[in-house]
Amino acid sequence: MRQVSPKLKPWLETFNKQSIMMLNNGFKPTATNAREGLANLTKSLVTDIPDIKWVQDDLVLHSDYNVPVRIYHPAPEQSLPVIIYIHGGGHTSGSVTVYDPICRKLANTSQHVVVSVDYRLAPECPYPAAVNDAYNVVKNIWATLDSRHLNYQKKLSLVGDSGGGALVATVSNKAQFDHSVNISKQAMIYPSLDYTMGSGSIQENATGYLLQSKQIAWYFDNYFQHDENRKSVSPVHGDFTKGLPETLLFTAEFCPLRDEGLLYVEKVKQAGVITKHVHFPDMIHTFMNMEDLVKDECERVYQNINHFLNN
Repeated sequence: MRQVSPKLKPWLETFNKQSIMMLNNGFKPTATNAREGLANLTKSLVTDIPDIKWVQDDLVLHSDYNVPVRIYHPAPEQSLPVIIYIHGGGHTSGSVTVYDPICRKLANTSQHVVVSVDYRLAPECPYPAAVNDAYNVVKNIWATLDSRHLNYQKKLSLVGDSGGGALVATVSNKAQFDHSVNISKQAMIYPSLDYTMGSGSIQENATGYLLQSKQIAWYFDNYFQHDENRKSVSPVHGDFTKGLPETLLFTAEFCPLRDEGLLYVEKVKQAGVITKHVHFPDMIHTFMNMEDLVKDECERVYQNINHFLNN
């Protein structure tokens, strides 16, 4: 029998009651309240913010748009491999500030230089702005690191959650045909991979588990404003070759995006790419932003990423 973790049940019950009250009082989703919601959730439930030896903001320069990034180096005296982290938020919310504690933990745990990308958000900057920003950071990050005279190894992995996982998969899909880009590994945490919203879990987990299917549809309508073919730009419906990086993918049972993650894992395996899948049978979407409630599960994610990247 499926059952949400008792660690999350009281919080979810309160959240669902408050959501109903807000709707009854005339609540309408906007980019502003979406951004505030994710920021407030993370700030209130990710309160362990570790020190890190070196952190600075910078830009990755490109003629299209100079992309702001935040760089974390856990051991500046050592030459470490590099992670580009692409945050979640449905392409509408999230920022390097919101994800600062998560990137600090990832850098310290994995002993990688972490570059957190502050890509442009919808609806102000719809598709493909976020894709272009993420790809331009992947292609041009080395010049930014060199300008800082940082110690690093030219070995690149991508990590992202939710909408950031979608961008990770999209970037990897493009890079498999671009010989100027070499992505060693990719790790995605409950990623959004099917913009057609065609999977069974979209209906099964449509309401009651924080991220709701109507909310996902609203995010996608913000993101796609020019009649794009949503299937053709969905990573799960893209090309799968041996040119894709080794893949680690996390799913959560009560996440609406669960089944598209499972399908992506199968397609990567069929392409002959080394793949690892980790499933959380009692978690919901966004649990990494709720660490104070589910510390053991979040630690398991960090340790799995650490083991995947360093072995």
